[in-house]
Amino acid sequence: MANVKVGWIGTGVMGRSMCGHLLRAGYPVTLYTRSPDKAQALVDAGASWQRCPREVAERSDVVFTMVGFPSDVEQVYLAQEGILAGAKPGATVCDMTTSEPSLAVRIHAQAAAKGVASIDAPVSGGDVGAREAKLAIMVGAEKQAFEATLPLLQKMGETIALMGGPGAGQHTKMANQIVITGNMIGMVEALLYTQKAGLGLDAMIDIVGRGAAASWSLNNLGRRIARGDFNPGFYIKHFLKDMAIALEEARRMKLSLPGLALVNQLYISAQALGMENLGTQGLYKVVAALNGEKV
Repeated sequence: MANVKVGWIGTGVMGRSMCGHLLRAGYPVTLYTRSPDKAQALVDAGASWQRCPREVAERSDVVFTMVGFPSDVEQVYLAQEGILAGAKPGATVCDMTTSEPSLAVRIHAQAAAKGVASIDAPVSGGDVGAREAKLAIMVGAEKQAFEATLPLLQKMGETIALMGGPGAGQHTKMANQIVITGNMIGMVEALLYTQKAGLGLDAMIDIVGRGAAASWSLNNLGRRIARGDFNPGFYIKHFLKDMAIALEEARRMKLSLPGLALVNQLYISAQALGMENLGTQGLYKVVAALNGEKV
């Protein structure tokens, strides 16, 4: 795999670190991003920047994408200057954005018509997991494509699983987000309760974070809240996008998910308050505001 030419599109909070791992592993990387300045550190480290996704695909054996919204994924893959316009037969494309399962299936079908393998591989672990190459990667793909791409995925993640065919990775990520939404509301309410009771937030996390109520969100995002850090490891606006996808998929499956719907409303409140560019731990500010508390 050392001779594999890698393409990368999307160098945001997580994508920049993920691409950097491949570059440091010795893979030649060609990249594109809508904001060239966000890719400058990678270019300085040896990556080659191109003017559009099609040009990246023309120069790559495997193209990874890590963008923001399903509309971005569709544009990057299916537009006239998109990846599939330039991908060569025998190439592989791998979308690591959290996106719509139905879009992953559509991209797979159009890629297959060109002799290109397609993988949906959303991730969990936030900015910390991306920086430390400890992401959980949930893959939807044909087995052969998964096995061929696994050495590259292992440079970015620690826990990697093939969950099924096209779209299965995205469905798994929806399950992941549903778990986190319920956990997040419990976590921020517990922290607000702790503060109101006059206890130390870090002291509470020290003990509760080692018991039955322990969670990644409490032990990581809770610490950020304790020090007043609401910078994004994952944006509220992206979490809103994920919840909308999960709720729509649930509607199609005739599922009622009241917990998800409740947390979704709280995050909509965050958006209404102009907090959509905060990290997901910004939900603490919303619940505090509902209680007349200043953060």
